[in-house]
Amino acid sequence: MRRDQLEHAIRTACQIIDAREVIVIGSQAILGSVDEMRLPAEATMSLEVDILPIAADEDDTSRLADLIEGVAGEWSPFEELHGYSIDGVSLVTAVLPPGWRDRLVKVENDNTTAPGGDPRFTGWCLEPHDLCVAKLVALREKDTRFVEALLGAEIVDAHLIAERLRLLGATHEAAAQRALGWLTSREA
Repeated sequence: MRRDQLEHAIRTACQIIDAREVIVIGSQAILGSVDEMRLPAEATMSLEVDILPIAADEDDTSRLADLIEGVAGEWSPFEELHGYSIDGVSLVTAVLPPGWRDRLVKVENDNTTAPGGDPRFTGWCLEPHDLCVAKLVALREKDTRFVEALLGAEIVDAHLIAERLRLLGATHEAAAQRALGWLTSREA
């Protein structure tokens, strides 16, 4: 996926749910922070953009996520036309470290503006280390390949990822320990 496709997905998701802002929490959030030419291929392979609607509560978030999924999700005419899909997700989709909202990276430019120049939509992308925490908590093969690629390209720092994993708390302690084990084993 390319940065312009991320920007298009942000604009489209905002238009679908009639909102000015959304949060990008999947792997393509990396395109909000790092130039695609600097990214390893493993970091841009996904052809789906995970969009978290910003809403008053989890029920409304889930409703809006379903709306995005229905219009632009997998197997939709949108995917057929553009070659990628937009997946609506909820607050429980990813485990994120405390303070993640304060570190979001703003994506807003001409490509996130509706035709005619108004309104301007904003995508808030996960900061790369927070994104890696979410990926390592899931600890699927595709997630570890993604994080390994970013570590190998020196885009993220393993020590900062570990520090944020340790902040997850008791609810996610087992997942954090597995993730920390993975980080430790790759350094050996």
